[in-house]
Amino acid sequence: MRIVRFVTGKQSRYGIVEDGVVREIQGDIFGKFVVTDRTHSLKRIRFLAPTDPSKIVGVGLNYRDHAEEMKLQTPDEPIIFLKPSSASFPHRGRIVYPKSCSRLDYEAELGIVVKRTARAVPVEKAHRYILGYVCFNDVTARDLQRQDGQWTRAKSFDTFAPFGPWVETDLDLSDAPIRAFLNGVVRQESNINNLIFEVPYLLHFVSTVMTLYPGDVITTGTPSGIGPMRPGDTIEIEVEGIGRLSNTVVAQS
Repeated sequence: MRIVRFVTGKQSRYGIVEDGVVREIQGDIFGKFVVTDRTHSLKRIRFLAPTDPSKIVGVGLNYRDHAEEMKLQTPDEPIIFLKPSSASFPHRGRIVYPKSCSRLDYEAELGIVVKRTARAVPVEKAHRYILGYVCFNDVTARDLQRQDGQWTRAKSFDTFAPFGPWVETDLDLSDAPIRAFLNGVVRQESNINNLIFEVPYLLHFVSTVMTLYPGDVITTGTPSGIGPMRPGDTIEIEVEGIGRLSNTVVAQS
């Protein structure tokens, strides 16, 4: 099932995507809801970020090939960082290239959407706390990351956390290819079965550090092939079984 958040008129709504049509739902996507008879064309809606997270928890260096690419050791436990909720951004939105940045990178990732409040969740129960999965672009000001020696500023500008286009509640975690396309050309290509730390363990690990709330997102790291984007570029993140997240890059005015 694909749960999408969108705007019609001046109101934000949730719906279920089926065969190019969005069927509005009533109720709580994190609990009980019903599908109504009201429909919209998927081509005509304005997408919103699928949830309104209190926080986005990133995981660094979670593919061996990316660790090698960055000339860093494979970690013994997940390396986590935060992106603020203000960085959340939807499918089809415009990523803003900051004036203070000289290199802006894409990072294709799978995102985990939290379903219910989670604290110190055992690995074997992690699936009960997951609503579903999204395509995620961990946009990074690479020059500022290197300059600062830590990741907060480089990862936190407004528009630096596009995710969507919707939440896919059913995904085969044993085999889901992931790709990044820059202007239609494949720049990253891997499979989420190459993760060093798998999805259940990541939710367990993060929830032992901080309480997770419904709608929060955990990103799972990026494979090798990261690279720069420029104003005018179109960047697309695809996870087979979910769909494709598409954004354009514009210069800061």
